[in-house]
Amino acid sequence: MITITNETLSVSIATMGAELINVYNKQTGIEYLWDANPAFWPKTSPVLFPVIGGLKDGSYTHKGGTYSFNRHGFARESLFVVESQSESSVTLVLQTSEDTLRQYPFQFKFSITYSLSGGVLKNTYLIENKGDEPLLFSVGAHPAFRVPLVEGEDFSDCYLAFNETENAGVYPILADGLISNTSQPFFDNTKELPLKKELFYKDALIFKELKSTEISILSKKSKHGITYSFENFPYMGIWNAKDANFVCIEPWCGLGDVETTTSVLSEKEGINSLAIGDSFARSWSVSTF
Repeated sequence: MITITNETLSVSIATMGAELINVYNKQTGIEYLWDANPAFWPKTSPVLFPVIGGLKDGSYTHKGGTYSFNRHGFARESLFVVESQSESSVTLVLQTSEDTLRQYPFQFKFSITYSLSGGVLKNTYLIENKGDEPLLFSVGAHPAFRVPLVEGEDFSDCYLAFNETENAGVYPILADGLISNTSQPFFDNTKELPLKKELFYKDALIFKELKSTEISILSKKSKHGITYSFENFPYMGIWNAKDANFVCIEPWCGLGDVETTTSVLSEKEGINSLAIGDSFARSWSVSTF
């Protein structure tokens, strides 16, 4: 376990999966991250790479070969190596290995940096193509924030606040685990989403047309919450394990397989193609208060 700190925050990260484990604000005295209670969901903030969500029949094809992944790819189940560390930041790295090549026939370097500034935690993904062909990949975040944050409050006392007025529809997850090609009406000219556990009884809410680059989790009864900021992530998932006291805010560069998938990786909706020798960077941050 790695810990980084500053005057406001103490943050812990596991080398397994480079997973964020704790986000504690010393000034508010609040832990903001879910506690991984296995009765509901034994994770806190898995990193999604090189795919997001599920694959049709658990596999995909590339250049005539067939490969398999667990849901959300192998990064969350892989041991990262610390490349550099200071008191308030750390960079962890995952690179091509015999194990990754059995699942994913590409040469890559995947670096994840966590850094602190005041009450803000920033996370940066850097993906580098180390091979001799375009690198096909998806990457995304899956942090679970405690809801509610304050003892005595209820899940339904909280709501999501968006920094833009939203009218986006939601793309349902079908019975076979694939994502519907057709959206259903969801937002109606609003900047708020009241939280209730029933919202997530049919799995995650998946959006392709959100305008917002910030989502806050706020309470009607207290001043404490978070603001989660992200840019250039074209897809968003919002999720809660049934009846658990957390909400995941999941910005994605990529998407689980849709119902019309061909299972060819290069044809996958939302797949990113990175040229030989190039790099790809995305960042998100969470402000705690």
